[in-house]
Amino acid sequence: MEIDKAILHYCKYQERCHTEVRNKLYELGCSTNEVGQQISELINAGVLNEERFAVAYARGKFRMKQWGKVKIKQQLKFRGISEYCIKKAMNEIDPDEYDMTLKKLAAKKTNELRNEKNVFSRKAKLYRFLMQKGFEKDLIIDLINQGI
Repeated sequence: MEIDKAILHYCKYQERCHTEVRNKLYELGCSTNEVGQQISELINAGVLNEERFAVAYARGKFRMKQWGKVKIKQQLKFRGISEYCIKKAMNEIDPDEYDMTLKKLAAKKTNELRNEKNVFSRKAKLYRFLMQKGFEKDLIIDLINQGI
């Protein structure tokens, strides 16, 4: 009974994916049969929902950490989220806000690199920075070619 309360609190605290809940149940000492039963009960109760998790995760990482779609998709796949839920989550990111965030990050990094004498080195550093943030290669190249 204590495990039920603990896992319910764990899921209500913030959105969780099935993998996180499964790992937490194993940490709490549940057997494989108990884990499956607990997860199905949480899904039926509406506490555990992967689609809701994917949307919240994508929105949060984009707005708070300013991650690009590539990095968000990669992290969702790592967590075992289905392609359907990943597509749904990517549709939640506003394209205009996405472009503005990319341009804002590029402008900020360009300002940091203003003392870099070599133009090619500056562009390479900007490219690597934006790739590391998870933005798409073609968007970055277009932005750099525009001369930001």
